[in-house]
Amino acid sequence: MHLVYLACRSTVPSSTNRRVDAFEHDQMMDCLRRAFEPHGGKVSDVAWDDQTVDWSTFDAALIGTAWDYPDNLPAFLAALDMIGAKIPVFNSRALVQWNTDKGYLRDLGDKGVRLIPTIWLDKVIPRAFGEVFDAFGVDTIIAKRQVGAGADGQHKIIRGDAVPEMPHAMMIQPFMPSIVAEGEISFIFIGGEFCHALLKTAAAGDYRIQSCYGGKETPLTPSADDIAAASEVLGACDETPLYARVDMVRADDGGLVLMEIELVEPFLYPLQGPELGPRLYQAIKARL
Repeated sequence: MHLVYLACRSTVPSSTNRRVDAFEHDQMMDCLRRAFEPHGGKVSDVAWDDQTVDWSTFDAALIGTAWDYPDNLPAFLAALDMIGAKIPVFNSRALVQWNTDKGYLRDLGDKGVRLIPTIWLDKVIPRAFGEVFDAFGVDTIIAKRQVGAGADGQHKIIRGDAVPEMPHAMMIQPFMPSIVAEGEISFIFIGGEFCHALLKTAAAGDYRIQSCYGGKETPLTPSADDIAAASEVLGACDETPLYARVDMVRADDGGLVLMEIELVEPFLYPLQGPELGPRLYQAIKARL
């Protein structure tokens, strides 16, 4: 089996201006190669928008570090259509399109998944933000792009602060203190089965848990109740994804609420999950 790992031009090793978090790309490629090569397989990393590639030379595509898709969404989806006409692409085109806009959270909420309270704004009017604070009854909120990733274009705003310019459609949520007190818990599922979990914590003085902001990851053995909460999120999807990362935070009552379910291009933390590579190999093989 020859797998193509879909990246972006700033994460592939040949890039002359690699992203600071491109080491995550290298970790995933190492994980996949060590899993595939003992079975005679091969894994190649290619930018999703590389026009020179003959995609039919591969057996399947796995969406990987395609981290520039939020600013190139129509072209990205068109590329998946083109690649998918020649080889299977994971996750599926339908799941990817659904998951690229964070409005998918409303669908999950309608199915009973426990969410962080959210106000959806297609256009941000700064003078109206006082009403947002009042609606949540809090003094600190988080504003995120509805189509975005990696905390790009995200803002933490305290009541009374000047509201920054936000040209994109946004989602507004109350700041969850547990993201600092405990951290964010990520649950990795492969083929619908729980694989591993980790706790992501922010650097001192920050709340963002991504590595490019100084965040740290620690392997975690979650409780049965916490795994069940994450599994409930996965079960609310219209189809079982090949891979999923369910990101959750703890509410005041001790239960978990969904931050996001990542089905497009999540980093799957291979260093914290030694079974990840073999599980991915078997899951892809089973679907071909």
